[in-house]
Amino acid sequence: MDFARLRTLRELSLRKTMAAVAEALLISPSAVSQQIAQLEDETGIELVERRGRGVRLTPAGQRLVDHAGRVICILEEAKTDLAELKTVAGELRVSAFPSIAASLIPPTIRAMSARFPDLVALFEELEPDDSLVALRAWQTDVAIVDDLTTSASLSETQVEMLHLLDDHLHVLLPRDHPLAERPHLTLPELATERWVLDTTSITYSDVIVRACRDAGFDPIINARCHSFEVVRAMVEAGCSVSINPGLRGREYIGTLRLKEIRPIITRRIFVAFRTGERRNPAIAEFVNELRNVVASMAATR
Repeated sequence: MDFARLRTLRELSLRKTMAAVAEALLISPSAVSQQIAQLEDETGIELVERRGRGVRLTPAGQRLVDHAGRVICILEEAKTDLAELKTVAGELRVSAFPSIAASLIPPTIRAMSARFPDLVALFEELEPDDSLVALRAWQTDVAIVDDLTTSASLSETQVEMLHLLDDHLHVLLPRDHPLAERPHLTLPELATERWVLDTTSITYSDVIVRACRDAGFDPIINARCHSFEVVRAMVEAGCSVSINPGLRGREYIGTLRLKEIRPIITRRIFVAFRTGERRNPAIAEFVNELRNVVASMAATR
């Protein structure tokens, strides 16, 4: 069986649509469909079932994906074994979500470039769920994720997680808001406010809505935005309040007021990589440098 076709089938099991696989593999959707059809001809059995715009693997398709995953793991382990014999060089693909990427990624890449000029770190901004999909599909090598907005299990066997830091969610207020001088706030105190939500990650906005409901009210949402810049502008103009990660708030607060929520809402942030690949010198050095950046941030708080 052709290895490229096996990988395409595995991508399909992760991404669910031909279009998503095509985008990930940089080929056309028709090429994806053709590769799956050729693989079905090779095996003599139906591997996928069309369901509307998406597809679902048949039992035979899922079993073949399980075998393909083990084959790919063996090949990646061989690459890691060889990488241990080399200096830190080549390409390292990194992904992270916006609110943490702005704080951690630039200083880490700068330090890595200074220490290892032959290593090229390629960064892509991805939400945590997308990062884990990319990691499992060998589209990225290192992913920064959190436990608050990740729907997948953080204890899966294919991925190894190392805890980086904890971050607390904060209320973002206009500077002249009546509650702006309070040291901290509870969610019920904001029950009558109008809210702006950053909906770049639906999972993250759902976390906020769920927290409000747990506190006894449905938030009055008057804006849904796809960037923190618009969220900040809405709050700054006095149109809304919002909840944002503490790290992002400290970096971009400007004239606004950032107030910790009580009881504290914490998100745990992890660096993730495929199981066993910390032996790869480039990954090991990048993880160590990330930890150094986190330590320096903690020292300056």
